[in-house]
Amino acid sequence: MGKKGLDTKEHIKKIAYQLFVDKGFKEVTMKDICDNAGLSRGGLYRYYESTEQIFSEIISSFLTVQNTELQEQIDNNISAIDILNQLLEKYRLEMLDARNSLSLAICEYFSKKRIEENDNLLSQQYQMSFSSWDRLIQYGILRGDFRQVDSRTIFDLILFSYQGVRMYSLLMNISEDIPQRIIKQIQSLLIPVQKLEEYK
Repeated sequence: MGKKGLDTKEHIKKIAYQLFVDKGFKEVTMKDICDNAGLSRGGLYRYYESTEQIFSEIISSFLTVQNTELQEQIDNNISAIDILNQLLEKYRLEMLDARNSLSLAICEYFSKKRIEENDNLLSQQYQMSFSSWDRLIQYGILRGDFRQVDSRTIFDLILFSYQGVRMYSLLMNISEDIPQRIIKQIQSLLIPVQKLEEYK
């Protein structure tokens, strides 16, 4: 696919992302995306067959970008604590930003699938995200930046705390101290006390 085609796909995903944020997954149609992206029906279907395909690609691209950025930082020998703090700050801001949350759309998207397919898709997303975090945690342990911890347990705490707050932010106002307390707890579990003091 040429640059023009790739640019068009990125434009479609950008428009669709905002529609999914605003309306959830179930309420967005291919016509909505056509109208908002300024494309004809044929122009859109040249690249995507359904809203499911677009949404799946949006979710996958998030993980791909995070994995790529993480590997670049590790390759450049960036402190694991610096990488962790960057990720946690990004998560903190997202937890407070209900207006740009895909949480509702994600729930609707996966609940629409058959149970077996749903389990498989969710498991793939979960495993991809875990692999990224496990790489960071093992890197931090090797550098002496992190304590000896169980990567899976830390990842589960991060993932389900983050997603839980994002979902609740759609239903109630989330005060700034909630994500801040979560982040401090994660930092204290991973970072030795002496290094925590150095980063204050």
